[in-house]
Amino acid sequence: MTKRIALTGNEAMALVMKQINPDVVAAYPITPQTEIVQIFSQFVADGEIDTEFVTVESEHSAMSAVIGASAAGARAMTATSANGLALMWEVVYIAASCRLPIVMAVVNRALSGPINIHCDHSDAMGMRDSGWIQLFGENAQEAYDNALMAVRIAEHKDVMLPVAVNMDGFIISHAVENIEIVANEDVRDFVGEYNPERYLLDVQNPITVGPVDLQDFYFEHKRQQVEAMKKAKNVIQKIADEFVNLTGRKYSFFEEYYLDDAEIALVAMGSAAGTAKAAIDELREQGIKVGLLKLRVFRPFPAEEIVRALSHIKVVGVMDRAESFNTMGGPLFSDMRSAMYDGEANVRMINIIYGLGGRDITVTDIKNIIQKVKDVNNTGKIENLVIHYGVRE
Repeated sequence: MTKRIALTGNEAMALVMKQINPDVVAAYPITPQTEIVQIFSQFVADGEIDTEFVTVESEHSAMSAVIGASAAGARAMTATSANGLALMWEVVYIAASCRLPIVMAVVNRALSGPINIHCDHSDAMGMRDSGWIQLFGENAQEAYDNALMAVRIAEHKDVMLPVAVNMDGFIISHAVENIEIVANEDVRDFVGEYNPERYLLDVQNPITVGPVDLQDFYFEHKRQQVEAMKKAKNVIQKIADEFVNLTGRKYSFFEEYYLDDAEIALVAMGSAAGTAKAAIDELREQGIKVGLLKLRVFRPFPAEEIVRALSHIKVVGVMDRAESFNTMGGPLFSDMRSAMYDGEANVRMINIIYGLGGRDITVTDIKNIIQKVKDVNNTGKIENLVIHYGVRE
């Protein structure tokens, strides 16, 4: 059973954490994530759930606390943004390498400097090689749904990796939307009880967690993380298939929007995908065959599936809300070009870097971006491989 209520993205995330009722949540505030742990703390204070709520003095300590809790055998969650995630850097890697199924909400925000509290994906891209699974939502509904599925993905025996549930700061975190909430009992049935195979508090089967791991075994452990990430693809799809039975909402690695007969297409993650859909709706009425691939799963990167979905497209515009400073395009563009090259797809591609530091991206902007993709299709020439759209120069 579901009910429809109006919530901000942060309220939705706090609510789903309450419904999951994790054993431990560590909390340190940072804008625009602060509301999540603040609202969740009230649920704990009111006795609505029995989570051990740990207030700490920094984000590094927040991640350290959930690592300790997870290693001890607890279901553990936290939330952060931007510089807070950067302060977790050292231990974010440890969470993944210890194969701890932590779930963390990441409310995407630009990384300094100059200091900026608004949305882009530079924080999420900074952790892209840390070994975390990364899910992106277009709106509050998808952030809520992704968080529910993230628990199952992280704790699956074939995976045992932490999962970051990304949603755009302020655009999703602070905007009110009508979303469908799953009933508490259905949430608990879906996520189930967490029963780790090995954990520190199992005194009958003692283990060591986090020892020195030098030339003798470190390489093998990294290889095992790669295998877990590969297996995660099947698990992500399997759990999404179960989720559709629970809610009627269908998820996969990405969403295809008017791609079947499209000649040109955009690729985007996060809230910009919703704006792109509105622009595409208008252009479709004018007879322009444009489509969208909205990427939901960024890690593991679903390269083979993306190549299949875009193989018939003539020109693709990849939208990055982060810079990589490699002078060859943003981080999503690099992955996309690699995937399409390996897939031997005959597709031209350009990169559009947009919205850094929260700069707005409107339907008109997306239509202008699509025109640039259309120009490449018409002329066959790529004059600018990387376009910084909306910047004053």
